[in-house]
Amino acid sequence: MNFKEIEGKIGYAFNDKNLLKRALTLASADQTYNNQRLEFFGDAILEFLVSEHIYDDGKSEGELTEMRKTLVSDSALTPISERLGLEKYFIKSSGDTVLKKSLPSAYEALIAAIYLDGGMEQARSFLLRTMDFSPVSPQKNFKGELQEYLQGNGNLTPVYSHEDTGTPQRPYFRASVNVYGTEYYGEADNKKQAEQLAAKAALKAILK
Repeated sequence: MNFKEIEGKIGYAFNDKNLLKRALTLASADQTYNNQRLEFFGDAILEFLVSEHIYDDGKSEGELTEMRKTLVSDSALTPISERLGLEKYFIKSSGDTVLKKSLPSAYEALIAAIYLDGGMEQARSFLLRTMDFSPVSPQKNFKGELQEYLQGNGNLTPVYSHEDTGTPQRPYFRASVNVYGTEYYGEADNKKQAEQLAAKAALKAILK
């Protein structure tokens, strides 16, 4: 592992390089020495730091809860890990091809590793450098749009199916919808979002 290269990308130099290595080691490579415990710890640190940052935002408790939920979701953390290029440095088995689910986990593990190595201030600095706190646009109702389009053209209401591809610690779902004989798919950390993404894919194809 090129420690200097990845440290340059994340903006933090580790005193204990083993923490960085562990944060990027997937369970497929080592059932004992992997990033799952760091992910568990990082999830709690992430929720605390995000809560701390948005606390004075002037929103109600319910609004803050929803905002935090959005910011720490897999769909929000995955693009951060992609921008940092973490996948390039994963230590994994040669047969491990399902890496999309590992991206948000690696970000959480990395936050925990930085905290353990340099303390809360370094973890906070890393999060504020990498996380986008821009106002979140309301989620478009792609399912509603797809249903309205199909029914308007004399077709039945679309039916969605699901496949649970995650773990008890990190749920992950693959939803599919059949439109005009073609299956369209969406993947997310909850069924509703997976369905929305499947509907979005279907709409994009049929409205071309």
